[in-house]
Amino acid sequence: MSLQLLRLQPDPTALAPWATRHRLLSPDGDYGYALHALLSAAFGDLAPKPFHYLGGRQGLLAYTSADLGMLRMNASLAPPDVARALGLNHLDARPFPNAWRAGQCLGFEARIRPVVRGKDGRERDAYLHAVEGTVDTGQIAGNGSIAQRTVIYKDWLEKQFGLDGAAQIVEAHLDSFRLTRVLRKAGSSDNGKRKTTNNAGPDVVFKGHLQVGDAPAFNRLLERGVGRHRAFGFGMLLLRPAGSC
Repeated sequence: MSLQLLRLQPDPTALAPWATRHRLLSPDGDYGYALHALLSAAFGDLAPKPFHYLGGRQGLLAYTSADLGMLRMNASLAPPDVARALGLNHLDARPFPNAWRAGQCLGFEARIRPVVRGKDGRERDAYLHAVEGTVDTGQIAGNGSIAQRTVIYKDWLEKQFGLDGAAQIVEAHLDSFRLTRVLRKAGSSDNGKRKTTNNAGPDVVFKGHLQVGDAPAFNRLLERGVGRHRAFGFGMLLLRPAGSC
């Protein structure tokens, strides 16, 4: 597998009006669905995921194993409003490493949505799922102890890293936490259009250090991303050099 790290510089003055016009902006101002739609419009089935939008100054980063030439070709066919909103004229990319050493220490950052599926098939905050039956979840749904949340979300993240022995957390801290509503579409209404819903849940950023386990599994983790909602701005594992763990 050969991963590319893509960088785009969406234009905030074009992105916000585009998202508003297409009704793809959540009540909390999350651009996840709008960027998902824009990437799909620009690249079709090759739309990169996972991705992480870092804001107007830092832009959007994404992993892809698609052929770079084909991505550029698809981007060249995008409508002008899509090209402006995504900043397609400044698409940049470079090969990403794929030769990892077992035990290698790396710094990481990940924006995640730690949710689990309940017995009814619905997604639920991993924290509320873990404490169900022990406290009044109705009272703590909007807050809860940050220390408790950190432990539970970190455990959730550790399990994601541990799939197929990909990696393990050496140390991690909760860099930010908020409850946000994100836009999703599912089912269809009487007019045949998909229904729009605003789903509330945890929006969490962890930073720390990890240790690579099985190298092929770690590559798969990078390509797949962490958890759910990976096509909407969550789950991209950003890496940086680190010393010994």
